[in-house]
Amino acid sequence: MAYRLPDDSFFLGFDSSTQSLKATVLDANLNIVDSEAVHFDSQLPHYKTQDGVYRDISNNSRIVSPTLMWVEALDLILEKLKSKVKFGNVVAISGSGQQHGSVYWKKGASATLANLDHTKPLVTQLGSAFSTAESPIWMDSSTTSQCREIENAVGGALELSKLTGSRAYERFTGPQIRKLYETRKDVYNDTERISLVSSFMASLLIGVYASIDETDAAGMNLMDIKKRVWSKVVLELIDHNEPNQSGGPNVTKAGNLEGLLLYQQHQQMSYYSSLRKASKGSNWCFSCEEKLSSFEVRKGADFKD
Repeated sequence: MAYRLPDDSFFLGFDSSTQSLKATVLDANLNIVDSEAVHFDSQLPHYKTQDGVYRDISNNSRIVSPTLMWVEALDLILEKLKSKVKFGNVVAISGSGQQHGSVYWKKGASATLANLDHTKPLVTQLGSAFSTAESPIWMDSSTTSQCREIENAVGGALELSKLTGSRAYERFTGPQIRKLYETRKDVYNDTERISLVSSFMASLLIGVYASIDETDAAGMNLMDIKKRVWSKVVLELIDHNEPNQSGGPNVTKAGNLEGLLLYQQHQQMSYYSSLRKASKGSNWCFSCEEKLSSFEVRKGADFKD
């Protein structure tokens, strides 16, 4: 017997892009109920971004975004939606994030995520949750030397391509992490977990580190493309003699469902719900059940353990 959703059900989708955060709400018949956006430059001007990014005037190839801006944008967009959408009727949440951007969680951040107060904005609670305030994004091209080092260490660009699926690219997460390790060792050592933008946004909603799936991991220069697990060879190149520090849990298969408990922290969406998460590329999806039931927590497969 086919399951029929209640007529008052909603589907909520997010798109975390370079210049804005967008949200779209659909009803049970897939009609658009509402669509909202937060444009970073104009609606969060205190971050002083241009096109959603910072360009290093001393090094034009270094391009980053303030991590907390993305957090505050989520607070703001939920505030915009609250008068138009009954969040308790949301049966599924999906999202997409700009590819290659990386977020660096400070040691102890997992405890902060797990104990967020739904009466307070996320941005005020996560103000000290990141080991570095800036996230390198897909536009960054400041890691050329790290790219060549990684390629040379495995026998050239072709060999790295055979191992990870592509030659080293400046925007990819592996070279970005190696650069952080080499130039800001103190920040690296204070990092508990590294997320991509897609898994980062999902983490804000589920209160734990969300996983990175294999299709996203394939764009990091970090995954063994044939075995579909983190490459020990590349991990050792990233942080030299400390592979155990940065070799986190393995990636998850695209489309796998994970049983997780959602406690939506934002005061406008405060409710408990059982949650199932499916990952696919830079996208993620949650289906929310009305009633809390038994569940299994599967540890997130972000890069740094």
